[in-house]
Amino acid sequence: MSSGGHRGGLNMLGVDVCLDEDKLTNAPHCPHGPALLFERYIGDTVETRRTQQYYGCSACRDRKDCDFFQNVGEKVSEASQKAREMRNNAQQPWKSHADCYSRYTRTMNAKEQERRYCHQCSLFIMPDEIKLHTNHNVTHGLSLAQMQKPSHLLKPIENKKTNAQYLFSDKAVDFLLDTISKLGFKKVLCVGAPRIHEAIQVDKLKGLESLLLDLDHRYGQFYPPDLFCRYNMCNHYFMDGDESQDVFRKFLNNDEDDDIVMVTDPPFGGLVEVIGFGVKWIMETWKQINNKDDKSSLPTMWVFPYFLESRIKACLPSFTMLDYKVAYDNHPLFQNKAKGNKKGSPVRIFTNIDASKFVLPKQEGYRYCSPCTRYVSSENHHCKQCQACTSKDGSTYKHCDVCQKCVKPSYTHCITCQRCELPTHSCNKMLQGCHICGASDHKRRECPNRGHHQRPNQSNTKKRKHQGGVSTPPKSQKLSGQTKTVAVSNQDTAQRKNISSDMKQSTSGVQKKKARNKKKNKKKWTKS
Repeated sequence: MSSGGHRGGLNMLGVDVCLDEDKLTNAPHCPHGPALLFERYIGDTVETRRTQQYYGCSACRDRKDCDFFQNVGEKVSEASQKAREMRNNAQQPWKSHADCYSRYTRTMNAKEQERRYCHQCSLFIMPDEIKLHTNHNVTHGLSLAQMQKPSHLLKPIENKKTNAQYLFSDKAVDFLLDTISKLGFKKVLCVGAPRIHEAIQVDKLKGLESLLLDLDHRYGQFYPPDLFCRYNMCNHYFMDGDESQDVFRKFLNNDEDDDIVMVTDPPFGGLVEVIGFGVKWIMETWKQINNKDDKSSLPTMWVFPYFLESRIKACLPSFTMLDYKVAYDNHPLFQNKAKGNKKGSPVRIFTNIDASKFVLPKQEGYRYCSPCTRYVSSENHHCKQCQACTSKDGSTYKHCDVCQKCVKPSYTHCITCQRCELPTHSCNKMLQGCHICGASDHKRRECPNRGHHQRPNQSNTKKRKHQGGVSTPPKSQKLSGQTKTVAVSNQDTAQRKNISSDMKQSTSGVQKKKARNKKKNKKKWTKS
């Protein structure tokens, strides 16, 4: 992600991610598939600003999880390339998909008390392997429900900087499946949505088919190759090769028109532009396979936080946001209960399906707005001036006559800034314009001078860390030529602060405790 401020003596103005299928095809590989091409901007003034291009991991935002880094134009020796390939292979699942699924079928046929799963090895345990897992974290006596619903058995990955797994609540699953059935869809492509997939596989009576695309290889133990593909949606890469991609393409092939829908629940820490590019890539594949014209579009439901609406619509203008608040089981703030966020979950459904076709549950407080011809949440009141139901965050917005739009209830109009802001805001805050020429009427991605600004000289450093959510290179490295990019704004950092606010709340207690201990120690030192 983009991040401003000084770091290591350099003024880092942001990072662009270069989205191009050719770049992905020719990119070097890390354990998570083709790396993404990034371009970083550095400099204190327009005259000294320069860029550097490098490849970083597509899936991991923290170098501790994947330390892959390669400068554009950097020559990699044959020995280093072989060592990299060996390392990439070593970090893949040590059992094949077919072998893992055969373990599942044997475990399923065994008695309940003889069913065992090792969380440390991510493997079903065979009777002759029990001693090998003596000191491991093992779940014994697996029930039929645990075998059929792996998301209830597997421990979620909760690393917020990699592929954090937040799982739909039962209410959210029921709503999505009921809606899919009522809309007449027969096939569901589940991209990073394992609970939708497992619910369809358990309840065959609804007449739905599904295919799960997910980066977590553990799900491959519960489903055969025709029901699961290990897939990285950040670089659109099938980890198990052409056979897995053929399964995906076969599933997209419609026997009937408009009977397939895609449901995607990507990690919230991912770059919106990258995920949007992946969604469009799947849509284009669907068009090609089914010989669709340019006006056709694969029906899609993208589950993501409401405050990223503008970035999603910038990628996919045809998408609209529904008012339905998607709840999750394993996140304290993504729930609609009293113990969760007082405004309810901030997660919504973005879709290219007509919003008037979605019937939101009245028992959960949703109501139908006749002027808007769609269902809205109870607190979302219709504004006569805006001629729309304008609330986004779970509160009731108010109309500002000066701004001529609705704003959050906590905002007041600032005469100095000529817009509505929080009462505690700083007036006349300078807004950054183009990092290349300094103009305020455009951003660097539209700059006519792009590609003609100064390049940095090469220098060496051992320090390689992430900056603001994307793989960041050393302080100054050699660059190469121009490429098509999508800019990542500084706004993303603030948006991700909203997502991780629960982490801040938990760490504040620790900081207070440290302060108290420091105070106690100071008193002891004074007495002595």
